[in-house]
Amino acid sequence: MKKNQYQICVSGAAAGETVEASHQLAFRLGQAIAKTGHTLLTGATVGLPHYAALGAHSEKGLSIGFSPASSHREHVKAYRLPTKEFDYINFTGMAYVGRDVHLVRSSDAVITVGGRMGSLHEFSTAAESKKVCGVLLGSGGLADFIPTLVQNIPTPGADDIIYDTDPERLVKQVIAALDKKYEHDDYGDDVPSDYQTVTKNRQG
Repeated sequence: MKKNQYQICVSGAAAGETVEASHQLAFRLGQAIAKTGHTLLTGATVGLPHYAALGAHSEKGLSIGFSPASSHREHVKAYRLPTKEFDYINFTGMAYVGRDVHLVRSSDAVITVGGRMGSLHEFSTAAESKKVCGVLLGSGGLADFIPTLVQNIPTPGADDIIYDTDPERLVKQVIAALDKKYEHDDYGDDVPSDYQTVTKNRQG
C-alpha cells in the first residue's frame, strides 16, 4: 500500500462550452490520478467531473462521488446524475452548495478544470481550507480566470497555487506538493477515516 493515499478532487463545469472544449483534458486528469494510485473525488455529476470519473474508471482507479441528493433514488430520479462510474457515492442530502463544501473538505487537493460559478465556490472553499490547489490552464472558464482573480482579490495560499497546461504534469505536481505537506504523516490531517477504510478495502 502507498504510504500516502490522497483524495484528489476534480472540480469543473457540469455544462456549458468548457465541457465540449475540455472534456478530454478532464478525462486525462482522472486517468492520471488513477494511474498514480490515488483516489478521485468529484461531485458525482455530469460534465467535466463526469469525464474525470470516466478517466479514472478506464484505469480501474478508485472513484468516489459526493451527491447533492439524500438517496440513490433522488440522485437518479430528481437530479438525473450518473452512478456507474463510481465505486462509492456519498449521498450528502446537502443540495449543490452544501455538497460542494463537504466534497472539498473531504479532499486533500482540488484541481480546477474549466468551471463556472459552482467551481468558483469549490475553489474558494479549497483556498480558505488551505487545500493544495491545482489549476489546468487552457481549459477555459474559471480555470483561465483564476490567475487574474487571485491577483486582484486577496486569496489564502495564492503563491502556492499550482498552474499547468498538461493534465498529467499537473497531477504529478499536485502529488509532489501533497507529499511535501504531509511528509511526516501516513495520511493527511483532513482525510476522514471512512475514506481511508474504503481505500484499504479496495486495495485489500
